[in-house]
Formats: sequence, structure tokens, C-alpha cells
Amino acid sequence: MQIQASSSAPMSILVADDENSIRFVLREALEAEGHSVTEASDGDKASQLLLSARFDLAFIDIRMPGQSGLEVLEQARATGSLTPIVIITAQNTMENAVEAMKMGALDYLIKPFSLAQVVGLAERTQKIRSLQNEVDKLRRESGHELTPAGQRLIGSSPSMLDIFKTVGKVAVRNVPVLILGESGTGKELVARAIHSASTRAERPFVAVNAAAIPGELLESELFGHERGAFTGAVAPRLGRFREASGGTLFLDEIGDMPIALQAKLLRALQSGEVTPVGGRDPIHVDVRVVTATHRNLDKAVETGEFREDLLYRLRVVPIEVPALRERKDDIRILAEHFVRRYAAELTELEITMSDPAVSALESYAWPGNVRELENAIKRALVLASTAILGPEDFDFLTQGRSTEGNTGQSLDALIQARVASALDQDNTGELHSQILAAVEKPLVATVLDHTDGNQIRAAALLGINRNTLRKKIAELGLVIPSRNERE
Repeated sequence: MQIQASSSAPMSILVADDENSIRFVLREALEAEGHSVTEASDGDKASQLLLSARFDLAFIDIRMPGQSGLEVLEQARATGSLTPIVIITAQNTMENAVEAMKMGALDYLIKPFSLAQVVGLAERTQKIRSLQNEVDKLRRESGHELTPAGQRLIGSSPSMLDIFKTVGKVAVRNVPVLILGESGTGKELVARAIHSASTRAERPFVAVNAAAIPGELLESELFGHERGAFTGAVAPRLGRFREASGGTLFLDEIGDMPIALQAKLLRALQSGEVTPVGGRDPIHVDVRVVTATHRNLDKAVETGEFREDLLYRLRVVPIEVPALRERKDDIRILAEHFVRRYAAELTELEITMSDPAVSALESYAWPGNVRELENAIKRALVLASTAILGPEDFDFLTQGRSTEGNTGQSLDALIQARVASALDQDNTGELHSQILAAVEKPLVATVLDHTDGNQIRAAALLGINRNTLRKKIAELGLVIPSRNERE
């Protein structure tokens, strides 16, 4: 019997199964309904496709070479993918069914299944998609996005796949997670992925950067305060712990938290209670705490800057996010993701990336990691004059390279190295002055050397005007050789 084609918009569907016959039957049935079908014969390929492309529906076999169907499902949910996934299984066991549904599967099919079941699931998904589009439209019209942009982990390298697996495992378990990695690697995205895949997903996700708030204010920021607790406390405040009630509290740069406040945080984690500044009675809180830092906390423990007992409490499950230079396989997928995300906003052209442009990006060291790549794509889009980004659109990444000694170190890399050195040697607490002393003079000197003393070009590279540069040269006591001396 021929099934009538649905009048709804056609869908993009992924079919992953190691049996050619199953893929053929599913393709024929779904294409007859007007849908487009992409095939995968193993779990690894299915995971990569779900990461790199948008599908409206996926049929995934539970047993395949590489990752299993449940592992593919787990990683998809851990990375924030909203693609409805139907698990296909030849074993009609309660364990498979329960596990699949618990992990967020739309449904499961037991072999042998009828084509009517397949078409029925596709029609059901179309109806859900139609309703979701209506909800998204209403939310956009009211100024509220369904999902904030840029809050999804992207990557298909082995190291990122390991992170996806870990996220999937820890998300449903209420254990502390410590996320480690350099600045710009996406540590907050990992925390958001854990929250989104957990049973707390419908409750608040509250992020606090411990390094961005002065130590004397951080206690009130976290635990709240009573009215009149200190000068300026004209009204009571809940604090971030209570704001995150039932959800997740993400404490970024936990390694920069003052040692005195670390003891109070440890007590709150152990007791599940917080006491507002100026208050007497502890208040119970139901919050999952996820932390992150770019610092070496074991070293901080040795120097007395971080409590050892707090570290043990926070590092139940550590997740190391690799630097972008260590997962160059992800650069193409990340760059294309950022082009798709920002092209409509920043340019009127339909922009694509050329292979030479991707090669240029892959050859760069990315000291600022994914954040630097994202900003580089934005800049290239704003200045793009053609619909295809080429390597010349990213020349600015290497224009600040030092010529002396041909080190190949970019200005961004120089800044990061100097700042890291200042942080490691900060024994006086005068961090701001140390960073300025460590960075400012050698940076300006390097730029002037790179431009052969041309102050107009140097000012442009530094992002300041020429008069400001002149004052800075005088303040720093830099000597600019004359043209004859340079020649």
C-alpha cells in the first residue's frame, strides 16, 4: 500500500546502521515521503555528522562498529544537539529501552520493524518541529531566544569526543566537576553542556567569575547579604547560591578566589547551607557546583594559595579542555560554525570558507584558543569583500609577528606569555602593576621594531592613536632610532 506523502515541509534525516539493507529500506521509505537522507555505516561517522550538520531526525542502530547507538545519543545530548533520535535495536530488552529513553531518545524501533512505523515517527517529528517553530517564532518576537547563541560545544577530534563522553556520564550524577584549560578553550561551554544534559536543565544556570569580582565583594555575591550588613547594603540580596536554587552554579576562575573565602565555600559545599553576610541563620540550598580554572591548582596548594581540602572536594571529576593548537582537526568545523552563526549578522553576503583559508587557520598557533578564532572569523566577515573567505582575509593574524630572531610569535602570544609569567610570579598581590610592567614596555618595543619605527603603523597595530603612542614612548623611556640609524 502506497502511503500518502505528508504535506508538511520535508526533513533532513540521518540513518546510521552497519547493515546496507536496513539503510536502503529506510532511505527508500523516507525519500518516498519527500525527505532527504544522509547515511552512516558506523557510530563514529554518525557522531561526526550530528556535530557538523543539522538534522531534523536521526535513526541510529544500537550496535555498530565504533561507537554504539547509545554512545552516539549520549554525545549528541552532551553537546546540546536537539536532533530527535530514534534508536534501532535487534534486542527487545527492557534495559535497552529504558536506557535509550532515559538518555533522551525520541523512541526506539525493534527489528524487524514496519515501514509504517518509520513513516509514523517521521510524521510525528514533523508535527513536533512545526509546533517548536511556532514557539521559537513567538519567543523571537517577544525578544527571548530559545537557546542563547554560542552555548554549544563544537568538535569532532578524539579529545573532544572524550569530553562529550565524560559530560554525558557526569551530567546525570550530582557530583562536583572541575574543568581545566587555558583561557578561551570553552570551559564555560562544558559547564553549560553538563547543566543542559542534567535533570536540572529546566532550572537556572548561574555563572560567576571569581577573578572579576573584588575579594571583599565576592562573599556577598555568592552568599548574599542582609540589609545594613555593610555600608551600601541598603537592601537584602539573595546571592548566587540561592539564585541557582535547583540548578547549577558555575564558579569560573576558582583558582583566583581569596584563601579566606575558600574556607566559607568549602563549608557551604559540605553542609549544603549558606549564611548571608550579616545574617545569623544558615539557609539550605540545593545547588550543583561546577568550577573551572586556567591555573595549576596543585601548584597553588603547594604555595598556600589554594586549600587542599577544597581542591579534593571540587575535583571529584576533572575535565581537561585541550588548547585549540592541540586539536587542529576541529579548526575547520569551528570556523565554518562561526561563519554560519555570524554571516547574516555581519555581512550581506552568503559567505563560505575556501580550503586555503582553512589551511591558513590550521597553521596558526591560536594562543587565544577558540575565543580568538571566533573573533578572527568575525573580523574577516566584517571586512570581507567577496563571498569566499581566502587566506588573505586572515593576514592580520600574522601581521604582528616579531622579525627579530624570526621567532614567529604573534603579539597575542607575547601578551599571553608575559601575563602568565606575571601571574606565576605574583607574590606581592600587586597583580595589576606587575602585568603592566611585564607587558607594556616589551609589547610597545616589539611593535615599533616590527614597523621599523613607523609610529603611524605601530599605533594602528596597537589600536591607539599616534599622540597616545608618543606619550607612551616617553613614559616608558623608549629610544626610537632615526631613519639613518635604522638604515
